[in-house]
Amino acid sequence: MKLAAHFDDLKGQSVFITGGGSGIGAWLTEGFVAQGAKVAFVQRSDATELCDRLEAEYGNRPLFMACDITDIDDLREKMKTARATHGPITVLVNNAASDNRHTLDDYDVEQWDQAMNINLRPHFFTAKEVAADMRDAGHGSIINFSSISYMMGNAGYPAYVASKSAITGLTRGLARELGPDNIRVNALMPGWVLTDRQRDLWVTPEALADHIERQCIKQEILPEDIVAPTLFLASSASRMMTSQALVVDGGVVVTG
Repeated sequence: MKLAAHFDDLKGQSVFITGGGSGIGAWLTEGFVAQGAKVAFVQRSDATELCDRLEAEYGNRPLFMACDITDIDDLREKMKTARATHGPITVLVNNAASDNRHTLDDYDVEQWDQAMNINLRPHFFTAKEVAADMRDAGHGSIINFSSISYMMGNAGYPAYVASKSAITGLTRGLARELGPDNIRVNALMPGWVLTDRQRDLWVTPEALADHIERQCIKQEILPEDIVAPTLFLASSASRMMTSQALVVDGGVVVTG
């Protein structure tokens, strides 16, 4: 991975990533591994091949643990394993999400709860789990992945849109609560990032052309475009940034 910047202070830090084995998450895992961080991540599907490749390329093998993040007790156990292996967690990246499409009429209570259990609930309980580590270390960075979907008012997946909006509220509340302990909490707001999943399920030439026309920068957003902004938020380079929503969307929406 070739990045325009290197964040030396991330070397040796204990990093925990949800959904770190595929899509944007796999790129995030590689980005932190390339900085020399000690990375642990959870993923439902097997990510051994990714770990093998990263170890061969960087000499730094991430710790992969299979986990369904809707099972909070198991998620906590995996975080305890990460702590025992790599030391107290000082960087938390809440990346895992599900953006399955649905309508208002075809969604029931169980599906709604499942969407929140994937897209929102883990962000709270992972933060709770790492707060003591970060207090003891005297610093920490929590990065919650949200989305510009709610800022655009997108249709087609209202549960996802609602959960991503809630993440920014949770981010601001946690930033206020944890700030006195020098723990920073920020949201990262990707635009339409063209992962393999997006290309396989939802990208059409017409939809992509229409979205890129909305962007100021008329280029596709690739998963690797999200890595450096995440590393920046994890690094002390952004030490006075907290309670923020960092948008990486090529210039579609505006905050402030």
